[in-house]
Amino acid sequence: MSEMQWYVMYTTSRAEKKVANRLKEKGLEVYLPMIEELRQWSDRKKKVQKALFNGYLFVKTSKANLWEALQVPGAVKFVNFAGEHATVRQQEIDTIQRVLETGVAVETDNSEIEEGEHVKILGGPLQGMEGECINKGNKDYFIIRIPGINQNVMVNIPRKYLEPIR
Repeated sequence: MSEMQWYVMYTTSRAEKKVANRLKEKGLEVYLPMIEELRQWSDRKKKVQKALFNGYLFVKTSKANLWEALQVPGAVKFVNFAGEHATVRQQEIDTIQRVLETGVAVETDNSEIEEGEHVKILGGPLQGMEGECINKGNKDYFIIRIPGINQNVMVNIPRKYLEPIR
């Protein structure tokens, strides 16, 4: 039995929830990070749930079962880097879960980030986490890198809670 790992699945546009449910029905462990967004229509405002990483979800399976997971409608492919399937460590999944549980304002950003200052969070719900600080506009953001999918999670954290690590 090969080792179970978190693989990164790419889905068709806006099919993340359907694909996640179909995979769960097959008995697979799936993580689809969701965020709530306030949408404005001409006549009303509504909170909608959307995938944190557009078109991506995480599937915990073995390498041998990747092909089977791709048989569900809406699944496109598993993300590859240099011919190897991208995997994400449990620690990174836990980090994403922890960030979303706190309910802090989150944006994703997959642009290249200049190496910023390495910081540790001193207070608040994410206390003790380490990452990179970048300045975006007039706010300080804390970056959590998810190397498996080339994504960065940006969390807006007041400067007073960030301590540079030398």
